[in-house]
Amino acid sequence: MTDTQKSALHQHLFAVKDGGRRFENAFKSVARMILDNEIEKVVVNGKTTYDFKIFRTGRKHIIGMYEEINSFVSYVKDAAEGGSSMEMAYVLVGEPGNGKTFFVEFVCSQYRKFISLPENRRYTFRFKDIDKIGVYGGIKFIESQTYEDPMILAMNLFEYPDENRTFLAEEIGFPDADIELFYRDYRPLGACTSYIWNDIRSYTGGDMNKMLEFVEILPIPLSESLGTLTGKYPAKDKITSSAVDLLGEESIQRLLHIADTNNPYRFDLRRGALARVAAGGIHFSDEIYKNKKDLVQVYLGVIQNRSIEIDGYKWPIDMLIIATSNNSEFNRFLGEREEAPIIDRCRISYVSHNTNYKLQKQLTEYAVGNEARSTLSGESLHQDPNLNYAASVAVVLTRLPRSEKVTPVETMKLAAGEVAGEKSIKTLAEVIDVLNQNPDITRRFGQKGLGQRNLGRSIQLLIESSDTNEGRCMFAYDIFKALERVVLDYVNEANDRVKYLEDLKIAKGLYRERIMTEMFNAYMDEPYAIRKDVMNYVNMIIGVDAENLGPDKMWKYKDPQTGELKALKIDERYIKSVEERLGLKTQEQRETFRTSIRKIYGQKISMDPNYDFMDNLELVKAVTDVRLKSDIAGAGSLIGALANRTNEENQKLYDRMVDTMLNKLNYCRTCAQKTIEYFCTQEDEK
Repeated sequence: MTDTQKSALHQHLFAVKDGGRRFENAFKSVARMILDNEIEKVVVNGKTTYDFKIFRTGRKHIIGMYEEINSFVSYVKDAAEGGSSMEMAYVLVGEPGNGKTFFVEFVCSQYRKFISLPENRRYTFRFKDIDKIGVYGGIKFIESQTYEDPMILAMNLFEYPDENRTFLAEEIGFPDADIELFYRDYRPLGACTSYIWNDIRSYTGGDMNKMLEFVEILPIPLSESLGTLTGKYPAKDKITSSAVDLLGEESIQRLLHIADTNNPYRFDLRRGALARVAAGGIHFSDEIYKNKKDLVQVYLGVIQNRSIEIDGYKWPIDMLIIATSNNSEFNRFLGEREEAPIIDRCRISYVSHNTNYKLQKQLTEYAVGNEARSTLSGESLHQDPNLNYAASVAVVLTRLPRSEKVTPVETMKLAAGEVAGEKSIKTLAEVIDVLNQNPDITRRFGQKGLGQRNLGRSIQLLIESSDTNEGRCMFAYDIFKALERVVLDYVNEANDRVKYLEDLKIAKGLYRERIMTEMFNAYMDEPYAIRKDVMNYVNMIIGVDAENLGPDKMWKYKDPQTGELKALKIDERYIKSVEERLGLKTQEQRETFRTSIRKIYGQKISMDPNYDFMDNLELVKAVTDVRLKSDIAGAGSLIGALANRTNEENQKLYDRMVDTMLNKLNYCRTCAQKTIEYFCTQEDEK
């Protein structure tokens, strides 16, 4: 046979041999998709873990979920290497609104993109001119119902296995090592494909060249809406769901054509969700344990045997099964002891809420939306520059369990990789280890709290309020009222409600401290005024004991950010004022604090030259208090001057600050005035 006369199957196999096409199982494909991208080491909650960059690509990508992603990658890699994970499904269990479904759908969309690349395309085969055989009526074309790979056909061409190996080695020219690799993923042809292939064998008298004339090779369609290669099966109610939705059923149309009632092609497998992803695809079962028992039993068979079975007929499949479940359904299912085998076949990953308030800022952006917002009357709606911070801190605090070792604020800062006074990240790691020993999943670290949907609801309540529409601005402080309403309306457990409302009070206190800093920046007419003063204090305590410090108290140092030589006058009165605000009375206490700041400086600057100590809330608050309440002499205090604008000088100060807020700090007139009003009250003072 010349090259031009070679069958479609021959041409496909030559393409595999030359590296233009591939034959690999679903696990290998997904593992290659993830591991061929950049991988970075990160420290999360005091432990080193890996960050797989493929999960951070795209406009709306996954935020956080480090442990869950590492668990998933480990599962896929183990299955790709022939481990026990091959016979398991991967199940994400957690509270509603913490990103389980988003995670699975993101993986599916990335997989579709990956498979759409020419070198990764998946192929299947179909039989043509079937009507010539005589027992298939008017049916001319029959496609493999489970989208079997042409390599599966090649490994089942002849009735005797050794002949198939000989065909691959001698006729195609595959080396023995490649053939061994192919046979690791060997599976027999599906019931209907095998039956039709035998009919073709009988019709042609076993002449392989004539048999292969009936075979056509074609790429598997990648339509998301058709559910091919990535398909989703959402749990339905008890009456409307049936095994047909997963497996398929007997087709009346086909029975009108097929004379032989033993022919398994009478079953239409594509009617079910599984067959459409059976050739190296991803099957997503949403809320798997909400399904009635007979469907869960179907899943058990599919997971364990990796085949679709109807009336004793088998169609071997190759797919990655990912499922989700909420905690309450999972616990109910666990309570039914007779369902233990299905749990045994699942790799469970407990998904926690995001507990890093810095990462939460990106999730809050998702909730707020990146489209331009407008009021009910169609006017442009402004977003308070502090809204994201207020919302992020509030929801993250609700997700942090209480501990005697660390305060909620310390826990929040440590979870974000920040400094929390004397407490180290090791303290948080110990707290998390103790909490994660609890058999009740909901009491573990980050497992309970206000989820992303609750945050979305609070943003909706904020936008629909009359204050927001009349002022044409989403004022940050109003988010706390919206979150309180969500807690009261949507949180059922009384203990949780009490805790969450307490957390919102703490969040208000943090918001208050942020506003103090903003007011100082506005007063100084500079966006980063407080940052400069904090760094001045840090540099002063480093230079106060320097050997080259002259009687004029001028100290020269090299700025790690710019590399330039700078001069700084050491003001001991300023240092002392800041330390008094921090509650450091004795010289010994001051030295201990200074040593800790110098130590942090040494550790952080070497890793990040732009580190500015703004995460050290106590220090920032102390510096702000010193500058706000001591250095502003005009009207006794800034609050007094802004609250009492009866004289011209105070009015000028107010107007100048509002002007700075409008032009340099991204406020609008509404949130600038409301923020100053809030600053002048005694609300939420700690």
